[in-house]
Order: sequence, then structure tokens, then C-alpha cells
Amino acid sequence: MDLYAFINTISLWIVPGLLFLALFYASYKRIRIFDTFVEGAKEGFNLSVRLIPFLVGMLVAVGLFRESGAMAMLSRLLIPLLDIIGMPPDLLPLALMRPVSGSSALAITTEIMHTYGPDSLIGRMAATMQGSTDTTLFVLTVYFGAVGIKKSRYALNVGLIADAAGLVAAVLICRVVFA
Repeated sequence: MDLYAFINTISLWIVPGLLFLALFYASYKRIRIFDTFVEGAKEGFNLSVRLIPFLVGMLVAVGLFRESGAMAMLSRLLIPLLDIIGMPPDLLPLALMRPVSGSSALAITTEIMHTYGPDSLIGRMAATMQGSTDTTLFVLTVYFGAVGIKKSRYALNVGLIADAAGLVAAVLICRVVFA
């Protein structure tokens, strides 16, 4: 069996194996599995209900940012910076939306893939950006809202700096590896 087939086999069985291991361990420790599951589901539902206002606020803000033309204006202002790192201007909407909204970023990435192809340099940059950055504003909204943190201090700054580093690294690494 070659390495690819071995990794493929492991990837198919890792999640079911972990679930079986967790169930086996819980039964070994005499934990009431179904009752614990139902209790966790109740907590998850209650958390979801508490997060709805934060999520609605975030979705409205994303919609306003895109539909007001602010994203287009910001894109035009940032084009000179793109030339410095060698980033194609068509990736700028992805770079701007990725920290804000995962679904919008995925839609932009899909559009880039359809336009340029997944094996193109810009397609590879887009895919690498998707994998090396996070939806910082969404994460802060959900996690901080879930635990009731009101003062985030430096979390937003650090998250956005990490996203910027991921974007720049994605462009530079793809230029070195694929160009």
C-alpha cells in the first residue's frame, strides 16, 4: 500500500474511530452516555439562543460594509500596498472579507476559482489565504458573546494582525512555490 492510500484510509476511519473510543471510554467509566449527550445538547441550544443577537448584529454589519460601497472604496485605497507584496488586486475582496465573514469569503474564493481555475497562481493564493486566516470578527463575536466578555482589549488587534500576516505569507509563499 502506498503512502497516499494509507493516509486516505486513515482519514476515512479517524473520526469514527475517535467516536468509538470516546463511547468505549465513557462506558468503561460507567458514564450515562445518552443522558450526558442530552444535557450537552440542551446547553448547546441555550448557547445558540444567547448568541443570536450577536450573530444578527455581525451579519447586518457585514451587509452594510459591502452594500454601502465601503469595501470598494477601501479596495481602491489599498491597491498601492498590493503592488509591494505582489498580491493580485482580484484577491483584495477576499483579503478584506475573510476576517469578517467566512461565508462571504468562501463565495469570493469560489468565484476566483471559477474565473481563474484552482491550479492558477491566483487560485492557489486564494485557497492558501482561506486556510491561513480566520474569521476574526465572527470568532470574537461568537466566543466573547458566549461567555459575556465586554472588554476585548487587544484581542481584535492581535487577531487582525495575525490575519494580515497570514495573507502576506500566503501571497509570498505561493509566489515562491508556484510562480
